[in-house]
Amino acid sequence: MKYFSTRGGSQELSFEETVMTGLAPNGGLYIPTFIPKLPEKWKEDWEGYSFVDLSVAVLSLYISRDELSEQELRSLVMKSYASFRHPDITPLKKLGDKKYVLELWHGPTWAFKDVALQLLGNLFEFFLQRRNEKNPEVIEKLTVVGATSGDTGSAAIYGLRNKENISIFILHPKGRVSPIQEAQMTTVTDANVHNLAVKGTFDDCQDIVKALFADTEFNAKHHLGAVNSINWARILAQTVYYFLAYFSLRRAIGEDVDVQFVVPTGNFGDILAGYYAKKMGLPMAGKLGVATNANDILARFWKTGRYEKADSSPLDDSPSMQPAAGSSDGKQATQDNSGVKETLSPAMDILVSSNFERLLWYLAYENVPEDESDRRGKAGEIVAGWMNRMKQDGKVEVPASVLETARQDFCAERVSDEQILTSIQSHFSGTPSYVVDPHTAVGLFAAERMAQHNAPSVVQVILSTAHPAKFSEAVSITLKETPNFDFEAQIMPKEFNGLLQKERRVVDVESADVDLVKSIIEARV
Repeated sequence: MKYFSTRGGSQELSFEETVMTGLAPNGGLYIPTFIPKLPEKWKEDWEGYSFVDLSVAVLSLYISRDELSEQELRSLVMKSYASFRHPDITPLKKLGDKKYVLELWHGPTWAFKDVALQLLGNLFEFFLQRRNEKNPEVIEKLTVVGATSGDTGSAAIYGLRNKENISIFILHPKGRVSPIQEAQMTTVTDANVHNLAVKGTFDDCQDIVKALFADTEFNAKHHLGAVNSINWARILAQTVYYFLAYFSLRRAIGEDVDVQFVVPTGNFGDILAGYYAKKMGLPMAGKLGVATNANDILARFWKTGRYEKADSSPLDDSPSMQPAAGSSDGKQATQDNSGVKETLSPAMDILVSSNFERLLWYLAYENVPEDESDRRGKAGEIVAGWMNRMKQDGKVEVPASVLETARQDFCAERVSDEQILTSIQSHFSGTPSYVVDPHTAVGLFAAERMAQHNAPSVVQVILSTAHPAKFSEAVSITLKETPNFDFEAQIMPKEFNGLLQKERRVVDVESADVDLVKSIIEARV
């Protein structure tokens, strides 16, 4: 298996090269040369597999044995998930006859990003050690840079802290992550960990990271590595829990289960993993559900075919954003000059979804005539053109045929802050009583709408992306009037006790300036 850029070119990389490179030199994202099909008897053979077994089975379809033996891969996977608190790693919980949640937050930082980033950290370490053993005269080092809207940062830091020959720099938008998220990042004081609080938005941070990778001289000098979901390994790792959920449902309901996955998403990585699982052959009766908050660039795309930072529709019939208490920094679902709305679900406060480019490539490819001599190259040209227009104009509109192709596999809904609060309250008051974080609440509310269009047999699985304690303000304010509710006693993990009072190490970056960030990195590696 080789990997190539969504923006074209003849370059093809191995899995190791893809992981260590992150972003393609032409600005594209790496995708596999083909999506492998599942083995003929995968249902029978994989039925009793653990999460580790499923990881080895799925990842092996994308990684050549010449790069990683089965024993090496299994060892890396076992090491990656040894610290998870639940034996199933991502357990499935029943909320109703047709509604389940897949809890993805049983890792070290209590968020779904741990599933991919624990593995990615170990892959970085393994490949780097192997390279240095082969050439001990010249020790190769890796400078990992990433942007976070909250959870990626702490998960990446926990995956890479204190690893030999690896430095990690995480950029987060100052004042736009939850207090717990910020503390989880900045209280890690290992010498190789560097937190940068950027005055700006997540999109500003993400643009800086992309600019660093695009700077060939800087990249070559510091051997940059990517932890954001632009790194293919993160998408690949996340495909596994779709398979685990499917087998868990088969055991709970029966062999012929009809499932729809609904995913709260900002950067489109988590749901893209589901798309790959579907294309590999994982049965999905319902369309993949895209659940967005007020930063609804994805929901608007499926509605109009326009991928644009600002809504150009003359009339917007989506739910209006009402002021709501509990935003990550105390602001009330407001919009700043960047166009990003600050909401109760701050990890999804993203204007442009980086991973959407990967889906755009497949949509372009499927709409290139089959008699085209170089369909792959033509699709790359189309995507490069779309992304250039997006960069220049802040918007691009795809042809109607491309939109119809997208609608075959996905549906989308937008959820307001007011509806997030409603969802948190209704699920706490339901049977069984269940406390959800505001991002999971987005998925649950969107799922209720999507269920109206499903066949009666369809069972929904909503991906639960974070423990509610990570967003204590929104959850506690929602439920504060509820009798017998005590957030500290009932919800707060003991691991969070005293976290906000710990020593911190963070560098303030006064503007979203790539040269400022470069100078900080230069001074610390």
